[in-house]
Order: sequence, then structure tokens, then C-alpha cells
Amino acid sequence: MAVANPTQTKAQPVAAGQSTNLTKRPQVAPAGTLREPINLTELRREAEKAAKELEDATKALEQRRAKIQASEKELAVKLRELQAAEKAFAEVRQPLSDLIGQLYQHPLGGDALFFLSGDADGSTLRALADVNQITAERSQVLDDGARLQAEKERLAGEAQELRAGNLLAEAQMNAEIQTLRERSSKIVKSLTQALVKLGVKVNRSGTPVGGCDPTRATSLGDFPNGLIPKAYLCPLQQQGNQLRADAALAFISLNEAYRRRFGKPMCVTDSYRSLAEQQSVYYRRPGFAAVPGRSNHGLGLAVDLCGGVERFRSMEFNWLEANSKKYGWMHPKWAYVSPFEPWHWEYDPKLGSLL
Repeated sequence: MAVANPTQTKAQPVAAGQSTNLTKRPQVAPAGTLREPINLTELRREAEKAAKELEDATKALEQRRAKIQASEKELAVKLRELQAAEKAFAEVRQPLSDLIGQLYQHPLGGDALFFLSGDADGSTLRALADVNQITAERSQVLDDGARLQAEKERLAGEAQELRAGNLLAEAQMNAEIQTLRERSSKIVKSLTQALVKLGVKVNRSGTPVGGCDPTRATSLGDFPNGLIPKAYLCPLQQQGNQLRADAALAFISLNEAYRRRFGKPMCVTDSYRSLAEQQSVYYRRPGFAAVPGRSNHGLGLAVDLCGGVERFRSMEFNWLEANSKKYGWMHPKWAYVSPFEPWHWEYDPKLGSLL
């Protein structure tokens, strides 16, 4: 492997408007402070972190709502039990009311005098027994009434506290989710602005490029190889070429490092290939292209390079071999031997996620 001359690795002059810190390692910010990301790798990491936090907060809100529904059901059961208790209380109270009505119509005064004089008969004894029953049942009714009233007050308090707590918790979580959404949007906007400064073409409206949002990269598994919609692909600085977002951001950073080393951007002959393009290449270059539908080009994770990299053990090839993994890119083992393709390089999402 050729060893680069130290004088050759010195950074080249930076053009006006071009970022000078795209390959610096992120610096650790003081605890509790918030700073702007300083390179594409950090922007990607911040975007992924924001998306993960938003996903977690949304799940937490859904779980909270599920708990609210469960507690509301439990409260409804308690309220039904309370209604049943009130009904039973009314049933207990009715005989007492009937008995009091009868005694009102037939007072015990005379019968009581007979009892006190020793001349009481059966009707007098029954009347006195009724009085005793009324007294006992009245005490029971009063006890039941006090218990039911306390139960009603407890349930009402629980219901009020539960609903107030649920409303407060949901409002707080909704505010947190909104904050996370705004943060995620701000990061994607910053990412777009950084790409524009590096010469990446965004849409004419200047709004953030959805295809360059790294949080959408994992959803590309929903699309078959070679059938990724254009809206999910991120353009490269090399016109007409595009990759999936995480691979594109890493390649753009790698391209800037390459530019500083060699004074020119990397030369790209091929990047994402649609299924139709894979079929065309497969039939034009048999043995030098994967079976259509199985190529990493169709996943937006591979590029074919020129400008010196295509020559095995050239200065450009050796530099890329030594530095590409710092950006998640590599020359796959199979490309060293079968088929031999020094120009073919791939992005490894697992490697890239560690950066």
C-alpha cells in the first residue's frame, strides 16, 4: 500500500462559502448546554437521536392513554357498584318506611300503657317488637347511609383526581412531543443548509429534502431492491447520482475529505440503480454485475468510482481503502477477487451507526 507524503495530506485551500469543519470529530459540550452540530456525521446522529426520542415519547403517550382507558373502566365499575349499593340501600330502607307509616296510623300509646299496667296482650307485644325492629333497622340504615356517603365522596375524589392527572399528563406529553417534532425539523433544516453549502442540489422551493433525512433510511426496507421512490433518495454532489440518506451523508463527508487530500471531488460513474438499470447493466456486462434485484446499488448503498480509484493500488485507491471506514464506507472483500472490482465501494449501515 502506498504511503502518503505528509506534505500531500495538508489541507488544500477552501473555496469561499465552503464549510471547513465537515470532518472534525464532534467536541464534547459542557453538561446542560445545547450547541449546533458541526458536521454531517453529527447532524445525522442528532437527527436519528431526535427521531428516536420522538418515537419513544409517542409510545409513552400511547401507553399513558391505554392506562387512562383502563383506569376509566375501573372507575366505571366502581360507579356501577355504587349504584347497586344505593339500590340495595333503598330496598332496605323501604320496609322501614312502611313500618313507620303503619305506626303513624296506629300509635302505640294505649298499648304501651297496657304493657306497663301488666294487662298487655299479644298485639301490644307485637307493637313493642316492631318498635325494637324499627330502632335496630334505623341504626343499620344510618350506618349504611354513612358508609355509602363516604364511599361516594371517595369515588368522586378519585374520579376528579384521576381525570385531572390524566389531562395534565397528556398535555405535558403532547407539549414534549411537539418540542421534539420542532427539534427534529430544525435538525433536518440545518442538514439541508449544510448540503446546499456543499453543492448538493435541493428542490427549488429550498425546503428540507426528505430523501436526505437519515431517519427515513430504515424505512426503505419496505421497498423492493431497485424500486425505491425518488423522494426517498438523497442527491450527491456528483450530478445525476443519488443514494439512500445515511449512505449519501456519509459519502458526502468522505468526498470532502477526498477533496482536501487530492484537490478534487471523487469521480462517480454509478450509484443507485433502479431495477431496469440493473437489468440493463447485467445484460451489457455479464459477470460484472449482480443478478437484477440483488445488487447493493438497488438498495442505494453502493457506488462505482473513477478518477484513479478504479486502478487497484493507485494512490487514490490506497487512500480510500485507508480512510473510507471512518465514514462507514468500505471496499467489500469479494470485490478484491471475484469479481475483481476496485471501483466498487459499499456503505455498511452497521459500521456507519458506530460513527
